[in-house]
Amino acid sequence: MTDLVHSLITDETLADLGCDLLRIPSFKGHETDLAIWLADWFSARDYDVTVQEVEPGRMQTFARLPGHSGGKSLMLNGHLDIDPLQSGWKRDPFEPTVQDGRLYGAGARNMKAGLTSMIVAAEAIRRSGMQLSGDLTLACVAGELQGGVGTTYALRNGLTADAAIVPEPFDSHNLVTTTCGVLELAVTTRGFSQHISRKEKSVDAVSMMMPVIHALNRIDFRHDPHPGLPGLPRLLVGGLIAGRGDGHDMSGPNYTPDRCTATLDIRYVPGQTRESVLADVRRAIDSVLDQVPALDYEITFDSRAPYVLNQVVFEPSELPVDDPFVALVSQVYEDRHGEPPREVGAVLPHSYCGADSAHLWRAGIPAVLLGPTGPAPTPDEPDDCVFIEQMSSVSHVLAETAVRFCNGAPQKVTS
Repeated sequence: MTDLVHSLITDETLADLGCDLLRIPSFKGHETDLAIWLADWFSARDYDVTVQEVEPGRMQTFARLPGHSGGKSLMLNGHLDIDPLQSGWKRDPFEPTVQDGRLYGAGARNMKAGLTSMIVAAEAIRRSGMQLSGDLTLACVAGELQGGVGTTYALRNGLTADAAIVPEPFDSHNLVTTTCGVLELAVTTRGFSQHISRKEKSVDAVSMMMPVIHALNRIDFRHDPHPGLPGLPRLLVGGLIAGRGDGHDMSGPNYTPDRCTATLDIRYVPGQTRESVLADVRRAIDSVLDQVPALDYEITFDSRAPYVLNQVVFEPSELPVDDPFVALVSQVYEDRHGEPPREVGAVLPHSYCGADSAHLWRAGIPAVLLGPTGPAPTPDEPDDCVFIEQMSSVSHVLAETAVRFCNGAPQKVTS
């Protein structure tokens, strides 16, 4: 029966479903069309389907193959939302193509290829007629790119499992168990606007922001170094906007700006917390008061125009490499490939990213990351793509892990 499962995972099946998903735009905040398409697709194949409304009009989809005898439950968790498109595409981003063993399309790497791999793995189990003892749940979630909006909503509303795999694009030969914390925030300096003819009477919010940015770029975070994350903690001033009023109106450059906002992304290590990171940021900004006594600032976390921040914080997560579930997935990989995964644990640079595995781990669900990737875009080849061979490898490992974990039997890959 295991042979039949694996025989149903083919490059053609992966490419066909991958193209279907890639044709449906699903930028963050606009995942509903894809969620409804998937709900219909799963329903037509007799999965137990649930559609959740995360926010008004914003949907995500869950599909379950129910277990028949109370075995352990496994979740495969993939996000529907994709990043904004980079410039310079040579192909139509929403008319996917297969070429030279690669699948091209908007959001292929992050993470419609991983989403495809997990669905094809479950579908192979279903089509084979194999009955799992425990539930296999496919969580097709919204808003991972906003910090895990969909997964945290689902966890608050009863989502659970005994273990989970998240097929983020961290390479099909790596098993990632450690991820950093990710906190996004906005720092706004507030001044007093005057016409250029009375510039001397103004309090220029941009002038106040300059030493703040300098201080932030030199910030000294209080932390214990993590051997697996040697480049952290780190802070990036990723955006800057200024103008008049809370909306940063830029239509009057003849007036000094009374609002200037810098958006920050901070990556931090286990042992640090959202609160400790925020305290360090305040300490760095307050150090500017000696040279800018008029400094007036606020820190916000909301996502309001004209800038957008993560709505949820990824806290650091670290599943021990000797956890039994990590050992199981590693063994499945080795049985299939004839050698252990290339790296297990903190894998750089991937562990410098946040992922929904962090929320699952904090909810008591052991979660690892294993997903297909492709070459990073370059000026000569800017189009987003993934290696179909990696999609296949991940799909086989996910299917076999589901069989072994949900059934509790030491079955091995024989195909």
